[in-house]
Amino acid sequence: MATRFQSTLSGSQFFNDVFQRALSHWNRERLAPSFPGPVGSGRIDRDARMVRLEMGFLEELRAEVQDEAAAAPTDVEGFIAWFEALEAEGPGQHDRLFDWLETEATLDDLGIYLTQEAAGEAGFDDLVALTQVRLPDRAKMELARNYWDEMGRGNMKAMHGPMLEFVVEELGLKPRIGTTCWESLALANAMTGMATNRDYAWHSVGALGVIELTAPARSAAVSRTMRRLGLEAKMRRYFDLHAVLDIKHSEEWNKEAIAPLVGDREQGPARARAMAEGALMRLKCGERCFERYRDMLGVS
Repeated sequence: MATRFQSTLSGSQFFNDVFQRALSHWNRERLAPSFPGPVGSGRIDRDARMVRLEMGFLEELRAEVQDEAAAAPTDVEGFIAWFEALEAEGPGQHDRLFDWLETEATLDDLGIYLTQEAAGEAGFDDLVALTQVRLPDRAKMELARNYWDEMGRGNMKAMHGPMLEFVVEELGLKPRIGTTCWESLALANAMTGMATNRDYAWHSVGALGVIELTAPARSAAVSRTMRRLGLEAKMRRYFDLHAVLDIKHSEEWNKEAIAPLVGDREQGPARARAMAEGALMRLKCGERCFERYRDMLGVS
């Protein structure tokens, strides 16, 4: 379905360093805690322009996956089967990049990969918190349980975000928006856009769910890479945790969030379509990242 924002990928104004870096800076600024004060017309005009551009970016991503998403079943059992099959068959899944990391990457190579990933990290805990606003109760409860796990169940040392920050600091990495490839920034910007715009709330549920579904294999591969390179257990903790915990998260997300949302008599089919689009949008963004990382690292 064409939209007023749609354009072809080759001529897109969105798939480039300049736009994605501008959107990343804007997202960082608008989501940062701040204080009330005078707001000039210049800022209002800028924000309105950025919102429109963000919508255009999201709609272009949607246009790329709409036909594939439309083929997804809309009954609960069929949709869950289709969704779970994305782990093996979805865009970018089990990319050869990860076999290469496990067997050939040097510590410097791993640092390049992790720098790009860290700079493009949108903050899963914040995305879940933003997405759960006014969701139906059963799905809301599942997202709350997931959020509590991300927050270390009240233990600051067990919070997931700081675990990744520890790895970045220990390896001396310097993730910056200005030195991050647009593909990685686009992934984070897509996730942020879906989570912050209520028109894409169901898309965000699908996108977050597919992260839980697909993260374990990638996390396990990175952990094995770190082990081969002699990095100690505390450095691998973030990846070891997600290699195991996200399997359970995915099972519960599918059972307690996706299934009841699809099973709704009135909105179920529309929600299924939106969640399918969101999942594929996330995977397509990831696929672009892996292709770019392979190019950066010289992976044949």
